[in-house]
Amino acid sequence: MARTTGSNGPKTMEAINKAGLRLIYEHGYEAMSLRHLAAEVGIQVGSLYNHISTKQDLLFGLLRMHMETLLQQLTLALAAVDGAEAQLRAFVAFHVRYHIARKREVFICYSELRSLDPDHYETIVGMRRDYEKRLIGILERGAGEGLFSRDDAPVTAYGILAMLTGVCTWFRPKGRMTADDLVELYTRMVLNAVGGKK
Repeated sequence: MARTTGSNGPKTMEAINKAGLRLIYEHGYEAMSLRHLAAEVGIQVGSLYNHISTKQDLLFGLLRMHMETLLQQLTLALAAVDGAEAQLRAFVAFHVRYHIARKREVFICYSELRSLDPDHYETIVGMRRDYEKRLIGILERGAGEGLFSRDDAPVTAYGILAMLTGVCTWFRPKGRMTADDLVELYTRMVLNAVGGKK
């Protein structure tokens, strides 16, 4: 492959991240080599070290970038609405659409979490907990307002997240359901699941 344009700057880092994401998604973290990554980007292996320290550094950077984007965009989605039910609807719509659009990032964040060094692992898990806490907070507020059932909010949140995230494994853009259809269906399912007062 030819040398990447702008190979000493941000364009190369972007190319490294893009290629690294694809290679880890297709082959797994352990099977991907830095030599393979450099060939994909079109630079010498030694030149990679101008941008990343190690393969672990690449993986951590990809997962951190994914989680930072996820948290930032969720904040924007929830800021646009008020009230627990409206925020739950916004959460479902955001989560489904984000996970459909970023299937590779989501897959790697779940499948390669085990490949992180302990400190990196704790950082990413902490960011995931922050995301989960946003949903838990919505469920607790809704229960306090008498809108949602008073079931265990963390366990309910984990169940909802597992269901919503599962869309990555089967959704196809050219399938019989559109993303809009899916958001509508999942929103109805989630509201039905939490809607009964106890």
